[in-house]
Amino acid sequence: MESTNTQTAAEPQSNSVFAQLPAITRKYQLPSKKKAIMQMVTTFGPFLALWVAMYLLIDVSIWLTLGLALLNGLMLVRIFIIQHDCGHQSFTASKKANDVIGLICSVVSFMPYRYWAKSHNFHHGHNGLLWEHRDIGDINLLTVDEYRKLSPLRKLHYRVFRSAPILFIIGPVWYLLIQSRLPIINLKGWEHARRALMRHNILLVAVHVSIVLLLGYEAFLWVHLPTILVFAVVAVWFFYVQHQHETTYKQWRDKWDYVQAAIKGSTYYRLPRIMHWFTGNIGYHHIHHLNPLVPNYELARCHHENPVFEKVANSITFWQSLRCVFNKLWDEEQQRMISFREYMRLEKKRAKTA
Repeated sequence: MESTNTQTAAEPQSNSVFAQLPAITRKYQLPSKKKAIMQMVTTFGPFLALWVAMYLLIDVSIWLTLGLALLNGLMLVRIFIIQHDCGHQSFTASKKANDVIGLICSVVSFMPYRYWAKSHNFHHGHNGLLWEHRDIGDINLLTVDEYRKLSPLRKLHYRVFRSAPILFIIGPVWYLLIQSRLPIINLKGWEHARRALMRHNILLVAVHVSIVLLLGYEAFLWVHLPTILVFAVVAVWFFYVQHQHETTYKQWRDKWDYVQAAIKGSTYYRLPRIMHWFTGNIGYHHIHHLNPLVPNYELARCHHENPVFEKVANSITFWQSLRCVFNKLWDEEQQRMISFREYMRLEKKRAKTA
C-alpha cells in the first residue's frame, strides 16, 4: 500500500514547544472525588442494567441478547478505563480507593488489576523504544531491517501475527482469556505482580463459578462472555490505532525522548462525543501518555483548553484509522510505518542497486 499520509500532525515542532507541554498538563492531574463518583454511577449503573436485561432476554431471543452485548461491551470499555486510571493512581486521590475500585473493575473486565497495571506502566515508560522488551504492554513490532534478517519461517510467523484476523479477532480473545492469565513476564521486580495475578485468577474462578451456580451457565455463556469479547476487540483496536499509526515514533535508546514519544507516538483519535464517552476519553492518548496522572475525565478539557495540542497531536479520524490495518513494519529511513507491499517494493529496489 502506498503511503497515504492520512495523519494530520503538524511538521516537527521545536524542542522549546515540546518542553513546555508537560507543565501544561500538571494543573489537570488533580483527581476529583465528585467526578470519579459520577463516572462510576454513570458507568456501572447502565452496565448492570444491560447485564440484567440480557439475562432476562435469553429465553426470548438469543440474537437480541447478543445485540445488547455489543452495547454492554462498550460499557465494559468504560469500566476498564476506570480500572486503567486506578492502575495509574489517577482516578481518585486515595491509593486505597483506587486499588479497591480497580480490583472490582478487574473482576468484571477479566483484566488482572495489578499485573496489567504494572505491564501498562512499563509501556508508558518505554513507549516507542526499540529494544528487546518492546512487546511488554505493547503489540510487537519489527523494523524493516529486523524483518529482513528473519528466516523465511519466522517471516511467515510475523506476517500471520500482524494479519487483521489475528490482531483484531483471535488476538484479543487469546490475550484476554489466555495470555492475561499467565505470569509470562519474568523480569526482576515483578514478583509481587505475578503473585497478584495468581490471586486474581482464583478470584475470577470463584466469582464466575458462583454466578453459574446461582443463575445458570447461560448467564456466563450468553451474557458475560459475549460482553467481554466485544470489550477485548474494541480495546485492542484502540490500542493499535493509538500507537501503530503511520507517523508514530520509534527510536533506539540513544535517541529516544519521553515527551516526543508521548506526543508523536500516540494519536488524538477524533471520534464522535458519544464514543469518547464510551471509551473514557482514551482517544486523547497524546495527553494521557504525556502525563498518565491526568484522570480520564480531564483529558478532553486539557486538550481543548490548550490550542498547542491541536498543533502537535497526530490527529486521526475513524475512517483514516482503518488504513492503520496495513501498517506492518517500522521503516527507520522514512521514519514511518509501512505495509508488507511497500516492503517488497523496497526490497526490489534494494536488489537492483546491490
